[in-house]
Amino acid sequence: MSARNAGTHRASRRGLVTSLLVTLIAILGTFGIVLGLQWSPKLGLDLAGGLSVVYQPQGHPSQADLAQTVTIINNRVNSLGVSGATVVKQGTNIVVSVPGVTDARAVLATVGQTAQLLFRPTYCYAPPFIGNKSKYAAPAGIALPTSCGKYQLSAANLGVTPNPNLPAGYSANNIPAYPVMAAYRTTLPAADLATKTVLLPGLGGEKQGRYLLGAAQLTGRVIKGASATQNQVGQWVVNYTLTAAGSSQWDAVAQANFHQIVAIELDGVVQSAPLIQPTQATFTSFGGSGQISGSMSQSQAQNLATAMEFGALPVRLTALTTQTVSPTLGHSSLVAGLAAGVVGLLLVLLYTLIYYRALGLVIIAGLGLTAMALWTIVSALGHTTLAPSFSLAGVTGLIVSIGITVDSYIVYFERLKDEARSGRSVRISVDRGFQSAWRTVLAADFVSLLAAVVLYLVALGDVRGFAFFLGLSTILDIVMTYFFTRPLVILLGRRGESASEGAFSISRGLLADSHAQDSEDVALEVVS
Repeated sequence: MSARNAGTHRASRRGLVTSLLVTLIAILGTFGIVLGLQWSPKLGLDLAGGLSVVYQPQGHPSQADLAQTVTIINNRVNSLGVSGATVVKQGTNIVVSVPGVTDARAVLATVGQTAQLLFRPTYCYAPPFIGNKSKYAAPAGIALPTSCGKYQLSAANLGVTPNPNLPAGYSANNIPAYPVMAAYRTTLPAADLATKTVLLPGLGGEKQGRYLLGAAQLTGRVIKGASATQNQVGQWVVNYTLTAAGSSQWDAVAQANFHQIVAIELDGVVQSAPLIQPTQATFTSFGGSGQISGSMSQSQAQNLATAMEFGALPVRLTALTTQTVSPTLGHSSLVAGLAAGVVGLLLVLLYTLIYYRALGLVIIAGLGLTAMALWTIVSALGHTTLAPSFSLAGVTGLIVSIGITVDSYIVYFERLKDEARSGRSVRISVDRGFQSAWRTVLAADFVSLLAAVVLYLVALGDVRGFAFFLGLSTILDIVMTYFFTRPLVILLGRRGESASEGAFSISRGLLADSHAQDSEDVALEVVS
C-alpha cells in the first residue's frame, strides 16, 4: 500500500512540475521572442490616429450587396499594407478606419475609389473642356456624340500593324483628340452610368485630356486577381487572371474590340486604356489571363492592379464625412485609464498579500505571467487580420478581465480556507480544494466567455474590440488556472516549510492548523 502511494505521489508531483515548467517556458519564451522582434499591439484609430471615412450607398442596395461591398473594400484596404485598418457596416453606411496613417491623402485616393470597375469601348480622345470659348461650342444639354468621324479610334483608323522589329512590337496611326469635344463638360459622377456614353478624364486629370467612352461591356466581376510586376526588359506591367465565367466574357469583348482601345474606368477616372492585342495579326483567346503593358511607373502599375482586383463593387458609394483623427485625445485617455488601473491593481494586490499571505504571491506571479501572455498574443495577432485593432475599448476589456482573473484566485483560495476550517491540513486542503473550486471557476468563466462571444457577434466597431479582448482574457484565465495556479499552489502546499506556521505562511493565510492531520495526511507523511 505504501509503495503504491509512493508511486502515485511521485507521478502526481512529476505531472505538477511538468505543467508548471511548460507554462513558464512557453510564456517567457514567446514573450522574449516578441520583444526581440519588436512586435507590439496594432493600435486602433483612437490611439494611433489616422483616417476615418463614412460612405453612403446610393440607391437601395440589398444586405448581400452591402456585405460584399464591405468585403471588397476591406481587401482593398488590406492591400495597402496598413496594420489595424477596419471596414464595418453601420446601418446602411460603411465606415472605413485606417489607423497610423502618415499620408492620409494618398490612402484616401486608393480607399476612396469605391465605384464599380467598368470596361468601356473608347470612341475617341477628347481635349480639356473650354466651353463656349470653343468654336465648336455645343448647345446646353446636348447628348454626347457616339461617332467622331476621322478621329474615331476604330480599327480602320488606328491601322494597327504588328511589327516585331519595333520596340513596341507594332505600329499604329497617331490619332489626335476630337476638337469638338472641347465644348462638352466632363460627365458628373451622378451621370456616370454603366449603360450611358460618358466623357471622363484619365489619371492625369482633365487638363491632360479626356476619353469619350461607350456603354460598359464588362464589369470588374470578371477579374479574379491582378498584380504589378516587371517584364524582361524592366517595364512595369499588370498581369491579371479572370474568373471561369469571366474568361469567355472577356474573350468576346476583346474580339469585338480587336486592335481597338478598351478603357478601364474606376470612380469616373480612366485608370488605363490598353490596345487589344496590337502585336498579333489575328485575335486569339486570352485563356483566362492577360497582361497590360505601356509606359507605366511602379506606382501606376500597382494602383491599376489594386483597382482591377478590388474595384468591382456592387453599389456606388459617396463619402459623407472624411476626417483625420489625432491620437492626442486617445493617448491622454489611455494614460489616465492605465494610471487608474495600475493604482487599483496595486491596491488589490496589497490586499491579497495581507489577506492570503504567501498565496498572495501566487496571484502576483499569475497576473504577471498573464500580462506577458496577453502582450505576446495581442502583438502576434497584430500581424494578422484575425483580431480587431487595439483601441480604448480593447483596453477596457482587458482591465475588466483582471477582475475575472482575480475572482478565479479568490474562488480557489476561499475553497482552500473552507477545507482548512474543516480541520484538514494545508497539504490535503490544496488537493481537495481545487477539485470543487475548478467547477466554479469554469462556470464563471464560461458565462463571461459566452457573453463576450454574443457581444462580438452582434456588436459593431470598437465594441467588438471590447468583446474580443474580454473573451481572449477569459480563455487565458482558464488555461492559467489549470496549468499554473493549480500546480503551483499544490506544490507549495505540500512543502512542509511553506505550510508551516509563520507570519507569511500559507497556513496563516488560510487560518489553518499546520499540525492537523487526517488518515490521508499520515499516509503521505509515511511515504515521503
